[in-house]
Amino acid sequence: MSAVGTFLLRRRGGRGWHWTDVVTWIWLILGVFLMFGPAVWLVFSSFKTPAALAEFPPSVLPYVTEQAVVPGYDKPLPLYNVVMPDGSGRVLAEVRRIGIMGQMVDPKQPGEIVKVNIKDRTPVRKVEFAAGNYTEPFQRFDFLLFLRNSVFVTVTATAITLLVNSMAAFALSKYQFPGRTAVMLMILATLMVPLSVIVVPLYSVIGTLNLFDSLWGVILPTVATPTGVFLLRQYMLTIPDELIDAARMDKASEWQIYWRIILPLSAPALAVLAIFSVVWRWNDFLWPLIVLSRKELYTLQVGLNVYAGELNVQWHYILAMTVVSMIPVVLIFVFLQRFITTGIAGSGLK
Repeated sequence: MSAVGTFLLRRRGGRGWHWTDVVTWIWLILGVFLMFGPAVWLVFSSFKTPAALAEFPPSVLPYVTEQAVVPGYDKPLPLYNVVMPDGSGRVLAEVRRIGIMGQMVDPKQPGEIVKVNIKDRTPVRKVEFAAGNYTEPFQRFDFLLFLRNSVFVTVTATAITLLVNSMAAFALSKYQFPGRTAVMLMILATLMVPLSVIVVPLYSVIGTLNLFDSLWGVILPTVATPTGVFLLRQYMLTIPDELIDAARMDKASEWQIYWRIILPLSAPALAVLAIFSVVWRWNDFLWPLIVLSRKELYTLQVGLNVYAGELNVQWHYILAMTVVSMIPVVLIFVFLQRFITTGIAGSGLK
């Protein structure tokens, strides 16, 4: 047995089961279900047809009702398992439904109409993945345009966020000046101010700078984050000051110290902040919705609203494009997740 299997199957009671083993397994299984259950449901639902999404009770797998081509009818008819009055079962195709009665025919003998109460029938279903939910938005809607705008906003905002926050953290961690602690406390105090409170001032600032209907109006107000400054400052405090003193003795400028010493040594904390920033920018909805009014500038989260009409919501497209929008964030996390533990532990956020 592999080392992983040995680790997972080990028991506190040796060969027997201890009550703590049972509690641990129940807790782990419940945790896995709560964490991955909604994601699995989302992925499977993204392959369902609109009719399957409207079913109650809902199903996890994307079932569709089988259809048959019946002579004399232009369109394929749905098939049902019908319980006849004598207790026998037949597979019939529904022509139409009137109230609680369905008019059905035998696909092999379509000449006779059989009236069946809808409670005496069940659909003949099979698992079928509606791949058109993923392909049609690329053909009929501007999904690639929304995706490009989101990528530009996310990448640019993340790069500027890392630069601005690391500069502030460097100054607050390695320079001694009056009021340094007060400045840090003021930055941390902004963590308690939600976006909804500062929307009006931000709106006025963006209007003064003529950044409405511009992707820069989405990017610039969010590049300085108190969380990023605090995380990077705490990590930079662990970098020995002797390295900076030695660099100054070698005639290195403050910019060279920052760029060649501080940033490389702060890579784990920068990776953590990059993950946070990508998630924040990629999933941001309220601020882009306020700033942008032209469709060609919509980010992905705002652009998904095109599938929600006044009288009809195309949930199959929304779910499919939501899955697509999750892929970049998941990939960023996969590639940078090894830095999370190191970065957060080194910054003191335990």
